[in-house]
Amino acid sequence: MEALSNLFYFIVALGILVTFHEFGHFWVARKLGVRVLTFSVGFGKPIWRKLARDGVVYQVGMIPLGGYVKMLDERDGDVSDKDVHQAFNRKPVWRRFAIVAAGPIANFLLAILLYWWVFGLGITDYNTRVGEVASQSIAESGGLRPGDVITKVDGAEVSTSTQLVRRLALRLGNQDTLHLQVVNQGSARNLELELKNWRVDPTKPDILGSLGIRHQASVQKPLLDFVTEGGPADKAGLQKGDLILSIDGNQINYWNEMVKLVQARPDETVNVEVN
Repeated sequence: MEALSNLFYFIVALGILVTFHEFGHFWVARKLGVRVLTFSVGFGKPIWRKLARDGVVYQVGMIPLGGYVKMLDERDGDVSDKDVHQAFNRKPVWRRFAIVAAGPIANFLLAILLYWWVFGLGITDYNTRVGEVASQSIAESGGLRPGDVITKVDGAEVSTSTQLVRRLALRLGNQDTLHLQVVNQGSARNLELELKNWRVDPTKPDILGSLGIRHQASVQKPLLDFVTEGGPADKAGLQKGDLILSIDGNQINYWNEMVKLVQARPDETVNVEVN
């Protein structure tokens, strides 16, 4: 079932890329005075075909592995004298080049648009607050304490858990001293963690855990501090102070467990048990 799902999304993604690519050729060709005969997404026998008022045949081919834009061209058949000025082969070199280059340029612009959209949505991430420090760990020996917010790793600023893990990953295999700057209740401290005995299990890579650090979200109870007015939680009757016990029958012990379950069910209804 998963293979079919992946195949479906692959075809959809490819169809979008092909459509934008061919539309680039199509749009520039018409702007530069070349007559377009066919705009096809997919190859082979058409499964959908329509002759539009502008004289262009729009179609979807049976094989969704590409597409094409067929233009009037004397090399493909006879062209009447009244239409010869609209033939692709009669256009100056720069116009033909522009038409050919329009497809890749359209895909390039699509990539920019999609990246802009993704970055506009943003991502969900945690801060760098320490929840627990394991006894006799590297973190404890270095002076790290629960509640500390890690702000710098080897002089580089970090503000999210992802940035923190990436910075620490750069030190894998390096046994030199790790320098951290932390803030707790407005007071900043500089710490040094000795990495001589640092080991990360390759089968279950947990960089923070290998140092003896558990993130605040991994130990924080799923207790609601506020509920956004008008949001799904508010409409369902959740209130400030509610403790989440389970989601769809899955027991919830910590905040990050709740986040993972909710993120895995976008646009769906979930059953939430609260105290």
